[in-house]
Amino acid sequence: MSAESWPPQLKEWVASCLGQMTDANREEAQAELRQVISDAYSSKTLWTTDWAGVQLKSLLPKPFPVMNSYSLKRKPDPPIGQSKKAKKNQANKSAVALALDVGDRAALNRRAERFRREHELEKQKQNGGGGQASSLRPNQRTAHPFVNHSRSATPFAADDPEADPNVPNWDQHTIVGTSQEIFKDYLRLTSEPKPEQIRRYNVLQQTLTELKKRWREKAPYNWICSQFKSLRQDLTVQRIKNDFTVAVYEIHARMALEVADMVEYNQCQSSLKGLYELGIPGNVEEFTAYRILMLLHGRNRSELNLYVSQLTSKQKASAAVKHALAVQRALALGNYHAFFEYYLNAPNMGAYIMDHFVDRERLRALLVMTKAYQRISLAFVHQELAFDSLTHVREFLMSHRAAHFTNPNSPDAEKVLDCKVVGAELPAVLEEKYSRVQIKGAI
Repeated sequence: MSAESWPPQLKEWVASCLGQMTDANREEAQAELRQVISDAYSSKTLWTTDWAGVQLKSLLPKPFPVMNSYSLKRKPDPPIGQSKKAKKNQANKSAVALALDVGDRAALNRRAERFRREHELEKQKQNGGGGQASSLRPNQRTAHPFVNHSRSATPFAADDPEADPNVPNWDQHTIVGTSQEIFKDYLRLTSEPKPEQIRRYNVLQQTLTELKKRWREKAPYNWICSQFKSLRQDLTVQRIKNDFTVAVYEIHARMALEVADMVEYNQCQSSLKGLYELGIPGNVEEFTAYRILMLLHGRNRSELNLYVSQLTSKQKASAAVKHALAVQRALALGNYHAFFEYYLNAPNMGAYIMDHFVDRERLRALLVMTKAYQRISLAFVHQELAFDSLTHVREFLMSHRAAHFTNPNSPDAEKVLDCKVVGAELPAVLEEKYSRVQIKGAI
């Protein structure tokens, strides 16, 4: 039962009761107040009761006791043997009790004041607004265009005496940039940002258009990355979170994947996860598939199972997510033939992520093949494990101490792998190279 759902008359009556309480009757009155409201709530008479006519018995004036000779007894003297230390402890307990009572009184006063103010606000709303209510509306000339002003629904949050003073009101401190520069190198902020150093929203839109154009013209990635980080910083400083923000992070993530910059990719993916959770539209299914592939790369099975279990029907119906789940199934079953088919036919930029763990899966597949065959041609390995060329196969085998051929002097197209010798080497190589997964900038 929330106080926000109480009728205005009940709130006014509660505020009046709290104001009448004294130290002598506070505990009894509070208990009776709670009981009266609870009974009214249970009987569903909160809105039908005439609260102005309800009187708490504990707040009624009590008659003075009749004084007689027997009531005027002398207060007993303390024992003669009571030590000074005992007297001091008793005095300290009295002081603590007094301090707690003062604290309780202050809290009740704050609560009564809050009830009174809420009641006044509701009265103003019923009268069509005005006065203090009108002053609580955000200034339309200075309000930030992308800041959610839902805080105005709780106008007393700023001056609530029970609010946390250590939590700043970020809406009040949000700045709006005034810079007109299209390009700006990224610099880590070491002080409070200044509006003249931050680009306006329309300028940031022009910046994104120019960066996409420069990327198509093969501009250096280091410069492009610096510009995108600066663009993301200006969006963050101004607390801009909309579909344009999502587009910036998505484009930067794709560029980072293309050049294997996993640090920036993971930073973008982490930010996109939060933006998607806010309900901002974007390519959710595409980046959901990327996240599944990244979890497969990291072999984080517990997080992967949890993440897959939370997928929506719309996400599961997406071609990209279906592909990622098929890759997961192929790896779980040890179906390396299917895995490399999915690798060659990955949608969007999924193959760029699979590039980071395809060599590990090639070595695992080769270990299985050497147990099933005595000899394998290099051409078969090239086709089955999705290598670019025979030269690529030979270099891979050499780098993994598996280049043992029955005819080492023959051309690559005619070379035959000696599975018995290779199979003896592969377990140690697999443990040495791929027992640990290092993902830079992991989420």
